[in-house]
Amino acid sequence: MDSDAVLALLQETAEAVINPRFRALADHEVSSKSHPGDLVTVADREAEVLITQALRAAYPHTLVLGEEAYAADARLIEAFHAADHAFTVDPVDGTRNFVHGSPDHAVMAAEIVDGQTVRAWIWQPQHGTAWVAERGAGLYRDGQRVERPAAPEEVADLDVRTSSRRGVGQMLGPAGPMSLTWVSCGIDYPQLASGSCDALLYRATMPWDHVPGALMLEEVGGYVGTVDGERYGPGIRPRGILAAADERVYRELLPYV
Repeated sequence: MDSDAVLALLQETAEAVINPRFRALADHEVSSKSHPGDLVTVADREAEVLITQALRAAYPHTLVLGEEAYAADARLIEAFHAADHAFTVDPVDGTRNFVHGSPDHAVMAAEIVDGQTVRAWIWQPQHGTAWVAERGAGLYRDGQRVERPAAPEEVADLDVRTSSRRGVGQMLGPAGPMSLTWVSCGIDYPQLASGSCDALLYRATMPWDHVPGALMLEEVGGYVGTVDGERYGPGIRPRGILAAADERVYRELLPYV
């Protein structure tokens, strides 16, 4: 499937099973997974099935790591790390936002070949915005190439966001108090890639959340690393991720995470 076809798959899936449920979910269509507050909806499940089926039809020997498939069988992550060709799928990234009627949610996918992310897609259905990246070819928003403005030179001027509500207001060294992200990686990474903030700090690090956005950020000169100083990639699951406008920003903030 070419990149336009994969994007169309995400858009068509959203139109079929996600958008009709937006602000219209019945109580029985929302449940918790293993942890209280970790929500899943009928839209998550149905969308993942449709996307996975289409990808497997196009690539019979690929491995598809979907968020809901992993919830059913955690061993899938080991097969993903060993696969020569794989896709990640997050059918509704920002499920809590979706359940509470916020437009800040997304449908995401990424393609990994020999351990390296080569293509990524984020469709933000309520914003009507598509983000597509191919390794070495740049990041495009609705078909227009994205150029990220330079981050501030002074650390104190950096806009740093955290996905942890408990981290809001905390300082990363000389940087100002952290504010909350948009609580959806499918919104957060595009915001960082387009210059709306300068760094993102995460403690949850599952690949379907971070692999698509990491490639997009790298394609505009950004840098995604672990809190232990290692460059992030789809083959690892670190204890934390620091995504930054560039490597300088990452290195300046890293000692304080």
